[in-house]
Amino acid sequence: MINHFRQAAQKKEFLITAEVTPPKGANPTRMLQMAQQLKGRVHGVNITDGSRAVLRMSSMAASALLLQYGIEPICQMTCRDRNIIALQADLMGAYALGLRNILALTGDPVKAGDHKKARAVFELESVRLLQMIDKLNRGIDFNDQTLPDEPLDLFPGAAVDPQCGSWSGLQRRFERKVAAGAQFFQSQLITDFDKLDKFMHQIASNTDKPILAGIFLLKSAKNAQFINKNVPGVEIPETIIKRLAEAEEPLKEGIKIAAEQVKLAQQLCQGVHMMAVKREDLIPEILDQAGIDSVVSK
Repeated sequence: MINHFRQAAQKKEFLITAEVTPPKGANPTRMLQMAQQLKGRVHGVNITDGSRAVLRMSSMAASALLLQYGIEPICQMTCRDRNIIALQADLMGAYALGLRNILALTGDPVKAGDHKKARAVFELESVRLLQMIDKLNRGIDFNDQTLPDEPLDLFPGAAVDPQCGSWSGLQRRFERKVAAGAQFFQSQLITDFDKLDKFMHQIASNTDKPILAGIFLLKSAKNAQFINKNVPGVEIPETIIKRLAEAEEPLKEGIKIAAEQVKLAQQLCQGVHMMAVKREDLIPEILDQAGIDSVVSK
């Protein structure tokens, strides 16, 4: 099974990934349509795993569907809903299904989602999940017992927030994830590129792991204000909100802003992680405006 995303990362190419949510139900048609429009434009398509603790199709099943259509998935896996047995079982199953890229996440709290009476597990968090993946890749389980039916060969990544309020906390957690085996990092949505620059020079410069800056398509001033109010750690500048509010076509202005941010990221890090909730079909247009025509590894 060829892992184009891994190859591109190791070749130090400028990486492009995009996020697509699984369906809330049994029909994956819309997800597949959105993902197919990204084919050839991104190195990998992230499939979320119960993002914001909202019920959706299994990330592993949705990622396997993408693979059937020739689209390389990055399967997100959270610790919120699984104990150490289930996590290991799902990682083995994912590998057997042909999935190679895993984004290891702690997971959003249950109270943030649509099943507030559900019981959270959180037996592990993202750093220990990365350590678990490293063990499975070396052919041993969580209890240091040898896997009799061959090791895995997953390419694990992690999340990072360069805009984190605690600089020492950010550095400590980033270094722990690198030590635990993270091979790439995708950031939360970036609005302060000065902080990203500082992070790249003062923290990430000590590793060769690729950092992908999170670029989010803002559809309107109202959309930006909603994110400021409801997404912790994100502060979209008033200048951007004003641009969106004054634009005759806010969505087109949002595309232009996202393209400008992609260009900024090109000067600072090794990739971008594109997020365009419910408008993933616009990501190719953003990349076009940023001067990025296609990915090399296809």
